[in-house]
Amino acid sequence: MRDDPMAHALPWLKPALGRLPEKPVVLRVSGLTKWFGDVCVLDRVDFEMREGEVVGLIGPGGAGKTVFVKICCGLMDPDGGQIEILGENLLELKEKQRQRLRERIGLVFQNYALFDFMTVGDNVAFPMKQRGGATLAEIEAKVQERLTEVDLPKVRHLMPNELSGGMKKRVGLARANINDPELIFFDDPTAGLDPVTSSKIFNLIRKTQAHRNSTCLVISHDIDRMRPACDRYILLYEARVHFAGTEAEAMAATDPIVREFFRKEAGLK
Repeated sequence: MRDDPMAHALPWLKPALGRLPEKPVVLRVSGLTKWFGDVCVLDRVDFEMREGEVVGLIGPGGAGKTVFVKICCGLMDPDGGQIEILGENLLELKEKQRQRLRERIGLVFQNYALFDFMTVGDNVAFPMKQRGGATLAEIEAKVQERLTEVDLPKVRHLMPNELSGGMKKRVGLARANINDPELIFFDDPTAGLDPVTSSKIFNLIRKTQAHRNSTCLVISHDIDRMRPACDRYILLYEARVHFAGTEAEAMAATDPIVREFFRKEAGLK
């Protein structure tokens, strides 16, 4: 495994840790199955994450990664299996109970999903206003705090169309953290970005996670640049979990599919 200079430059970056058995399980799926017509996109998937982990969810296009996240967020129902999330059996919850659970979860969308008719500040504030219970002054202070965390302290009055792609991604990260979620899903957070900006996004993911000890699941095809952010990886291949483990375990693997995903990204043969 290569020595990553970013890990030395940024002391809050943690090395790959593997499983954290002493921490409680935040997300556990068992036998998760999803069909679209005659196509099985998730085939009896078993998977778990523990508190404070950052897990990279990787795999080829069409492997079911985004479907997996939508199911875990309660935005789509599976055809089989069980989902335990933050101590709740998701599939047994009524819609109001699911909504309360979603308030404990953050989601960063691949396509930004910013409201183009709202200012940046109003976009970031939206989940906090939806939840209720905070004064306008508290909301404004929290918005400014979250934007400062992602190095955008002076953009709250701008409109989304005035931002670059990388800035929009960071605004999405600020919005996802506005309610201090215990679990955050990132759906390809660096899609369409240049390599330098992509690295900054992954560093921000790890930095904000370390500040709150949140648990993060990151979908990405950019394995090389997500390395500093992730403790371990889950490889979805042909609708199943093909590999689960640390980068060191992946780099030492003899399985040709695992080698293709990890060693090729590292420039190895």
